[in-house]
Amino acid sequence: MENLILIKDMVKRYPAGAGEFTALQDINLIIGKGEFTGFVGPSGSGKTTLLNIIGTLDQQSEGDVHFMGTDVLKLTHKQSAALRSEKIGFIFQSYNLLPVYTVFENVEFPLLLLNLPESKRKEMVHKALEWVGLTDKINSKPDQLSGGECQRVAIARAIVKRPVIVVADEPTANLDAENSHHILQTMVDLN
Repeated sequence: MENLILIKDMVKRYPAGAGEFTALQDINLIIGKGEFTGFVGPSGSGKTTLLNIIGTLDQQSEGDVHFMGTDVLKLTHKQSAALRSEKIGFIFQSYNLLPVYTVFENVEFPLLLLNLPESKRKEMVHKALEWVGLTDKINSKPDQLSGGECQRVAIARAIVKRPVIVVADEPTANLDAENSHHILQTMVDLN
């Protein structure tokens, strides 16, 4: 199996007053292509920090982090941004939908950064919305949607570019049990 993520002896520290706070200590992790991996633990245990490092939104203090064989510490800010834009999809707990944009426009947004032709973007957005069962909401705005529908828009936005990996930070935390199950099943099906 091809390794997408390889983390060896990783440590993450943050400045805290006159000293430091260690958020992650001695993390070793391999995530292979096609794996569906979840991190569980109490609030404050470092799950979001680890996801931010995997998604190249943050960097480790010590150790090695490789994304598809590339040492992420050696990437410039521009290279990290390009990696995120092309290879990583993000699903955030709070949806992060743009309220003035329609469902179509919210899902299309990451594709605009890839400079794809309009016809290709339209095809990709429609396919992503089919995957999450929201083609009937294409012209709706986020305030016209339920929490579960907003989260499915966030999933469609994360997968529209067919990323190598999707990083999801508590994607069902604000949903009821039925919608949580549906969202997780959608993610499993898409994987």
